Amino acid sequence: MRARTITSIAAVAGAAAFGYASVIERNWFALRRQEIPVLPAGAEPLRVLHISDMHLTPGRHRLMSFVRSLAALSPDLVVNTGDSIASPEAVSPLLDSLGPLLGLPGAFVYGSNDLYSPKPKNPTRYLWRTSAGEHHRDEPDLPWEKLGGEMAAAGWLDLNNRRGRLTVNGLDVALAGVHDPHADRDRYDLVAGPADPTAALRLGVLHSPEPTVMDRFAADGYDLLLAGHTHGGQVRVPGYGALTTNCGIDRGRVSGLSMHPAISPEGGNTSWLYVSAGLGTSPWAPVRFACRPEATLLTLTPRSA
Repeated sequence: MRARTITSIAAVAGAAAFGYASVIERNWFALRRQEIPVLPAGAEPLRVLHISDMHLTPGRHRLMSFVRSLAALSPDLVVNTGDSIASPEAVSPLLDSLGPLLGLPGAFVYGSNDLYSPKPKNPTRYLWRTSAGEHHRDEPDLPWEKLGGEMAAAGWLDLNNRRGRLTVNGLDVALAGVHDPHADRDRYDLVAGPADPTAALRLGVLHSPEPTVMDRFAADGYDLLLAGHTHGGQVRVPGYGALTTNCGIDRGRVSGLSMHPAISPEGGNTSWLYVSAGLGTSPWAPVRFACRPEATLLTLTPRSA
């Protein structure tokens, strides 16, 4: 009788936790704010809106409304680190959600889920392996070219294995990015070489924060790296943290601000790194627990003397 009672309590608690994670926290969007000292002395602060991992489907009206509200922040620069869509019909709702943000200086890279539609998977598998390499035999079936073409037509820089340059609030910003390393589409050799030392800010952009790729950005002198992909772990255990990162980065840096490399190499360069916990989830794993969906307003300030 006691075992049956314990089982019943556990079932009720599990159902309640799933309901909270799928209905409440998944739609409990947060705006994070973070200052990062990466600008030259005397420079005015630069406000960068970092969005990532929307995994948008047309029915996610709360998510679209939250993204639409971000325009009120009036950022100086918008950076989208990928996995924006999860449906062939999602491009128009995405563009509508971004709205006035598309009229601001911006840049983007793709994530694998901008190319390949999501498939049902056993979520526990991420505890012992990542999803890297799953699309090697697949043909892209999402409208990634239309997605990128529309953002580029609005004036945002396409940084998929490309470099770019922007003037933002009078500051010269040198950018470089790679296509998604998680899908083995990154070609760092196409952007390799020292970042321009005359630029006020050197910004590296990628979807999945793979250490081997970030090592090269850091070695080339990029001040700040922006990434997404991890969903912050998506499900966290209070007091323990993320169970998985689904990439090569360690659990301690699954989201938020850190340095890369985490241990400064002797005589080598380090970069600031911000990993977004992202705004969405796969339609096949629609839960978040102790890991609210987020966008981040990064205020870049001058370095300390």
